[in-house]
Amino acid sequence: MGVCGSGKSEVGRRVAQALGARFIEGDDYHSPANVAKMASGIPLDDADRAAWLQCLRQEIATARGTGASLVVSCSALKRRYRDLLREGDPALRFAHLKGERNVIAQRLAARKDHYMPPALLDSQLQALQPLQADETGVTLDITAAPQQLAEAILEIAQR
Repeated sequence: MGVCGSGKSEVGRRVAQALGARFIEGDDYHSPANVAKMASGIPLDDADRAAWLQCLRQEIATARGTGASLVVSCSALKRRYRDLLREGDPALRFAHLKGERNVIAQRLAARKDHYMPPALLDSQLQALQPLQADETGVTLDITAAPQQLAEAILEIAQR
């Protein structure tokens, strides 16, 4: 989890590969209307995110029901979003990839071929509710290399 440009997809793919798990890119589950809204620089609101989160919750529930391993990259910015995702699997764990605004802004400026414009970073940072003490997960600093972040997540997952 984390804001746009935090490295969720890259780290998530590495974790999934190491686990032999299916990887879901959460961005792929946004509706065309949501993608168009973000591409035009308009932040999504809770109503926009509702169906998207339900789709991801269902994917998580299906994986749990079949015993399949699954890694999902998803902003999961708010506690209530994470609570909804946990409805799919109460044992769901989160890795919050956290970094300074200027580091993330530089990453977004360098990113090509993504519909999410750098202008939406501040709205995501405003919406972000970090993991709370009663949520199972870990917060990691994005200044570490993606492989180091993936290894830290894998180490925690094996506990």
